[in-house]
Amino acid sequence: MAHLPLAGITVVEVGQLLAGPFTGTMLAYFGARVIKVEPPGEGDPIRGWRLLDDSGTSYWWRSLGRNKESITLDLRSKAGRHILSELLAQADVVIENFKPGTMEKWGLGPQDLESANPGLIYARISGYGQHGPNSHKPGYASVTEAFSGFRYLNGFPGEPPVRPNLSLGDSIAGIHAVVGILLALQARQKDGQGQVIDVALYEAMFNLMEAVVPEFSAVGAIREPAGSTITGIVPTNTYLCRDGKHVVIGANGESIYRRLMHAIDRADLADDPRLQGNPGRVKHQQLLDGAIAAWTDQHDAGEVITILEQADVPVGPIYNIEDAFNDPHYQARALFENVSIPAGEGQPELDLSLPAILPKLGRTPGSTRWPGGAIGSHTQTVLSELGYAEEDQQRLRDQGII
Repeated sequence: MAHLPLAGITVVEVGQLLAGPFTGTMLAYFGARVIKVEPPGEGDPIRGWRLLDDSGTSYWWRSLGRNKESITLDLRSKAGRHILSELLAQADVVIENFKPGTMEKWGLGPQDLESANPGLIYARISGYGQHGPNSHKPGYASVTEAFSGFRYLNGFPGEPPVRPNLSLGDSIAGIHAVVGILLALQARQKDGQGQVIDVALYEAMFNLMEAVVPEFSAVGAIREPAGSTITGIVPTNTYLCRDGKHVVIGANGESIYRRLMHAIDRADLADDPRLQGNPGRVKHQQLLDGAIAAWTDQHDAGEVITILEQADVPVGPIYNIEDAFNDPHYQARALFENVSIPAGEGQPELDLSLPAILPKLGRTPGSTRWPGGAIGSHTQTVLSELGYAEEDQQRLRDQGII
């Protein structure tokens, strides 16, 4: 691990569910030592969410908990909080995604730790941020995606907004937290000082809103949902093919647009003076989408893709995860990493594929070194490093603190 970019950085992760843990997963993938603190007993709830393996552990946990050391601490106890404070006194980074004020209530807020560890980078993830009128509210991704304005834009005009079948706000917030931590590590190299990183789920999603803000500020335009298109860019849409499959075609550049029209045998539209330039095509979006849809309706999806790829027009299928697994490009790009996880007694280990963590680094790439393991599997090691003798650890076990 010494060659990895974050080797030598110690991260303590005290968050649960997704946003905080995903932050820790990304850091661990690129070499940070991530010590995940879980409550004794069931641990992080994601261990038991969705589909489970024979041991009763979720497949999701094997991905989210990869490369992490798991310890258990009862943070509602004074002794548990004291141990955590000892860990944080030696750490480079702490990640927490509790309700704002929780860590301060426990005497573990940034100001409480500053004197013992002035270089500590304190990453805080919450629904609405650490201050402001909404900061006290619970903020799951579903709710904060709506508050950010992101959900408003998803769906078809006149219909209820929809959501992707993913915890998108959590993942996007986690990525923002990683960026913040890396920036803070860079700043610390200059002055030795840590700092607080305040990531709000709704703000992470708000950061994806492109031209929505300046367009409203300038002319009062409120971007509306546009179904499978994107407002103000034509042609780019999803089209049904003869075999019942859909393809996505994007041809909003001038030369690409002309190539598309020739490929679908509509040279008349390629040369139509009304359609020269994106503004003209936006005015006649219905005409263009109708022409493209009429052509795809006469061809199977594979044929559409072949014809348009030969014309150098951006086109692609809409994949489910099985399609991705079977695609040679996914395989060539090494987007699946194989691990083995323990099975029940007397049963062989289970081979499992996990998604690679991006971005790809040419000289110091990250990797999955082990899948998410058993709760508390590293408690003894970490406490021993802190100077706790075996009899002290046994006493803490007897008290239910670890």
